[in-house]
Amino acid sequence: MSMNLEQLRGFVEIAELGHFTRAAERLHLAQPSLSRQISTLESELGAELFHRARGHISLTTAGEALLPRARRMLADADAVRDDMSELRGLRRGRVRIGATPTLCISLLAEVLTAFNAEHDGIDLELTEGGSRMLQEQLAIGALDIAMITTSEGPTTAGVSLSQEPLLAEELVVVWSSDRPAPTNNEVISLQDLSRLPLIVFPESYDLRSATDAAFRSAGLMPSPVITGVEMHAALRLVERGLGVALVPAMVLIDRPSLCSARLSEPRLERTVSLAHRADVTLSRASAEMQRAILATAEGVVRRTPAARLLVTSGRSDESQREQ
Repeated sequence: MSMNLEQLRGFVEIAELGHFTRAAERLHLAQPSLSRQISTLESELGAELFHRARGHISLTTAGEALLPRARRMLADADAVRDDMSELRGLRRGRVRIGATPTLCISLLAEVLTAFNAEHDGIDLELTEGGSRMLQEQLAIGALDIAMITTSEGPTTAGVSLSQEPLLAEELVVVWSSDRPAPTNNEVISLQDLSRLPLIVFPESYDLRSATDAAFRSAGLMPSPVITGVEMHAALRLVERGLGVALVPAMVLIDRPSLCSARLSEPRLERTVSLAHRADVTLSRASAEMQRAILATAEGVVRRTPAARLLVTSGRSDESQREQ
């Protein structure tokens, strides 16, 4: 069998785009050339990979079985290329990192700024999404490392993920600095919060699930003024004085237009963890990114009273040597 990486890459692109012509354009190939690659691959495998219909391409059973394996093979090949580049030093390479929306606009923004200043030859690819989606992307080899905020199952589709808790941060109530404070104290009760005009996130947000559960447990019915908005939009609406929001403490970084108060009992917090595939050794560039995340997190925690670090530099270095 003479199956090659070009054939697999073409197969994956078609599977993801559902279209031969668009896949050929992305791969900078002529469409007939890509079609011949796939026909050759199907002949070598002895199975059709796609159902071909006018205007519609879908995977056969054989194609569905090949897709996750093809993605992993391509990821392994990319890792080999990165490792070879790193033998010449960290002047070249790539890190594919994922993070949740709230981390993208807070901790990760600072991490990438610091990392790029020191390693401007490393290509950075960022994926923003929910923790579950990021875990799935790690499992199929589409990401090298991710910053997630859930501790749900350590395995995804039979793939073991390594998850190391990085820090814990409280959820705090924020409001516009141009509006009167909703409390005269440094803290605000959940009962008082339920009476304020809340700006609420989509139901798919882990934050939404946590706050809804807290209100239900206390027998309280909040008063949303706007529901279903993403984090960046919610913060802008709060800045405009349309209401208050319950957000992770770190999103207050570089936002002087927002004031905040911590919740009184029960305080709500979330854990931020670093995750990667347990069966894949981190490339030198990804390991350097991991160290940059830890160093930046230490600085951010010092500036954020409602956050605390869960790992030390020594522990991180030791765990990296074991991997």
